[in-house]
Amino acid sequence: MNYVARLLVLATLACLPLQPARAETVITKSFSYFPVGGKTAAELDAELARRGPVMRRNGARHPGATRIKWGGSVTYVRRGTRCAVGEATVTLSTQIILPRWKNRRRAEPSLALVWDTLSRDIKRHEERHAEIARNHARALERTLTRLPAQADCARMQTRVDRATADAVAAHDADQARFDRVEAKNFDARMMRLLTYRLKGQTQ
Repeated sequence: MNYVARLLVLATLACLPLQPARAETVITKSFSYFPVGGKTAAELDAELARRGPVMRRNGARHPGATRIKWGGSVTYVRRGTRCAVGEATVTLSTQIILPRWKNRRRAEPSLALVWDTLSRDIKRHEERHAEIARNHARALERTLTRLPAQADCARMQTRVDRATADAVAAHDADQARFDRVEAKNFDARMMRLLTYRLKGQTQ
């Protein structure tokens, strides 16, 4: 399992002429792979532990990771005598890092089956981390454009910063909750997936 590594870039601010509040989410996703060797289950475990991506939060290595980078900007407009959000853009870049087994084609069928099952589950897990981040990025933009106008732009900036911090905290909590559930159900999930794949091979 993994934890999201993130870089938060909070709002940049400017005052512009009156315009309706608008939002645009700019999302990119990419994949990268790290090689693992080994010809036995024990060797594969050792390779994943040695070569897996390092989580910045705890320094531990994991079989996969999703690097998440937040960015964005907020512009302010005048509405009468008050200051409001004019345009909000949240940018989100996700990089999914996955293992690639170099000896897959030369492996015993039983070990290849285990690897295929595990590697697909790692990819599904990391894709879900990216999806959670996307949902929170879009929700943050909606929140920013709906913030009530304030007496001046300094107070508006404070509201924006608070809303951004709350959104980041909610995002982190959702990611951690997902990891806890996945870790708790790992053995049962793997057994279910292996059983399903074995049945598919015998039919």
